Amino acid sequence: MPTSPPARTGATLDVDRSDAAYRAWLKEAVRKVQADANRSADTHLLRFPLPERWGIDLYLKDESTHPTGSLKHRLARSLFLYGLCNGWIRPDRPVIEASSGSTAVSEAYFAKLIGVPFIAVMPRTTSAEKIRLIEFHGGRCHFVDDSRTLYEESARLAADGGGHYMDQFTYAERATDWRGNNNIAESIFRQLEWERFPEPAWIVATAGTGGTSATLARYIHYTRRDTRVCVADPENSCFFEGWTTGDPDVTCDCGSRIEGIGRPRMEPSFVPGAVDRMMKVPDAASVAAVRALEQAIGRKAGGSTGTGLWSALKIVAEMVADGRQGSVVTLLCDPGDRYLDKYYSDAWLAEQGLDIAPYTAAIESLLATGVWPR
Repeated sequence: MPTSPPARTGATLDVDRSDAAYRAWLKEAVRKVQADANRSADTHLLRFPLPERWGIDLYLKDESTHPTGSLKHRLARSLFLYGLCNGWIRPDRPVIEASSGSTAVSEAYFAKLIGVPFIAVMPRTTSAEKIRLIEFHGGRCHFVDDSRTLYEESARLAADGGGHYMDQFTYAERATDWRGNNNIAESIFRQLEWERFPEPAWIVATAGTGGTSATLARYIHYTRRDTRVCVADPENSCFFEGWTTGDPDVTCDCGSRIEGIGRPRMEPSFVPGAVDRMMKVPDAASVAAVRALEQAIGRKAGGSTGTGLWSALKIVAEMVADGRQGSVVTLLCDPGDRYLDKYYSDAWLAEQGLDIAPYTAAIESLLATGVWPR
């Protein structure tokens, strides 16, 4: 019969790695990030004009009014607090991120706020305006020719420089407090309280990391609401295929033309089981939708806004056809002035072989007749 090993006696092992100087820096860094949130007002909920007789309200949550001009400001703040409180972000060591633009702009802002270097690893095709904004906030841009190498190159730079790879695509869904704390979902429902349809039938999001759709869906489930969540996916992205087939390992060979959303793999922060519906949206439809948005409310927006708006309009058309009243919410993710050389350029559309005319006609037909063309 086996016997227990004899008990050992001796000194207690004790390793104390506490660092008073680091803890003082950490407290001040967290204070600065939290103070930024305290200074920031909530973002607006804009109405997209629809015929009154439909009894349907369509809203856009305008995230372009954040200090860094996009939805990603919320994410960057959460990621920095997560990294700081985990002890991953350290004084004078670089923070590295794989990003096609808006997240990097926002992370460069927070890195500058707390005084650490920032490096954005991005495709060489990223818009010139986003590159300018990253550098304006003190960040440095590191370009790759193949967007599929963003992750490995970011991890390599972090390892070589003794820094922290933020990895938004893994940590977005867990860094955000989805139960509340003025996250985007809580903000939307609070702003809808006095509207005629305070609980929307659908909220439409787009997926870059998947963190926003996860936050929206989790909050809705947690607060026991009937609202459904639809995720709109652009061309050259794997979220739709991964969700419909149940294959988390699906990949595609080229990057998305709609900056900020669409990925060549289904990212770890995407939570498929939380999502009710997905749509695959042609890139030309996304561009047609942002141009229609400008005509409707006088505001330019980025391509990801168009992807979500196209899907939201399709849902509105279904509600009209079924005689249902209610509300639908989608997101205005970032301003269009970052993309004047892309989505608002006819020359770029021709170069990409994109014909937006049929999709523009579809939106015009819907708004005029209430019917979504077949």
